[in-house]
Amino acid sequence: VQLVESGGGSVQAGGSLRLSCAASGDTYSTYFMGWFRQAPGKEREGVAGISTGSGITYYADSVLGRFTISRDNAKNTLYLQMNSLKPEDTAMYYCAAAVRPPRLWYIVQLYNYWGQGTQVTVSS
Repeated sequence: VQLVESGGGSVQAGGSLRLSCAASGDTYSTYFMGWFRQAPGKEREGVAGISTGSGITYYADSVLGRFTISRDNAKNTLYLQMNSLKPEDTAMYYCAAAVRPPRLWYIVQLYNYWGQGTQVTVSS
């Protein structure tokens, strides 16, 4: 499966962005999906995860209440709505797909497919 992110950009603190991740193929609906981010000099970290049927969502404590993950299986698309953005949210954001539901959604190594990333920059 191929994953292509879009929607990144530069915003001021307090602003909003909506990231999208378009997936190819006809197996998207069977994958557990996640959003990750990586800032310069830091490790890649989990931001949010969502089960195949959207029934269960997971969030990092740092984004809880500000970010919302969702998916549209009919459109093969994953979303991340980001509100109240902070400078510390600045990073490259990646979507990822796991063939098997990960025991711990934020573990990078449990994902099988990755997009190329989209840059989010938040200025103060």
